[in-house]
Amino acid sequence: MLDVKDLHVHYGAIEALKGVSLKVEPGQIVSLIGANGAGKTSLLQAISGIVKKSGGEVVFEDDSIYKVSPRKIVSSGLVQVPEGRHVFPGLSVYENLMMGAYLRKDKQGINEDLKKIYERFPILEKRKNQDASTLSGGEQQMLAMGRALMAKPKLLLLDEPSMGLAPILVKEIFSIIKDINEAGTTILLVEQNARMALQIADYAYVMETGNVALEGPASELASSKAVQEAYLGGA
Repeated sequence: MLDVKDLHVHYGAIEALKGVSLKVEPGQIVSLIGANGAGKTSLLQAISGIVKKSGGEVVFEDDSIYKVSPRKIVSSGLVQVPEGRHVFPGLSVYENLMMGAYLRKDKQGINEDLKKIYERFPILEKRKNQDASTLSGGEQQMLAMGRALMAKPKLLLLDEPSMGLAPILVKEIFSIIKDINEAGTTILLVEQNARMALQIADYAYVMETGNVALEGPASELASSKAVQEAYLGGA
């Protein structure tokens, strides 16, 4: 479904991605773990077309999206939930959700999907007329995920969805991610909570300083001594 080959990204003289390659197969949850500064967010933003790529290739559903605009990438079915939620302040929860559907023309489908979002996230329906900026961190994360789902993604890119959340909310967010996947959406997950990320993933990549250092089935990486010592607090 997604094939990233030898991808490079530069910020001036700094090389943030040094030839990263990865694959995401339909129906999978693929987790990307690594320390701060490893290049995980840069990779998602490069895939989404938000940052300029300086080499390599990105193929989504057999079509190159290397030079495609972010708008067209979203319309093709590849949608990102950014780190830090980035809900739109001054707009209601409902208006934020509808922003996710801004490229769609199927009014009936939009209304049906809105009902599904409210069923998945009942708190959003309860708060639908509330300014999005007044929601709690967990509620804003649910809103950001709901907004992305309103775009009907085939592949959902999630960037640090558990960041800043209380432990009980982290478990809830990961349960929701699993549910979204089981409902038919493929997921590429960037997450610093490596233990939780590996628990729900089918396959995983470990990034270090702009490179993929390790990859393999998530269960194998979770039992790897090197991964345990570096990211899981020891064996």
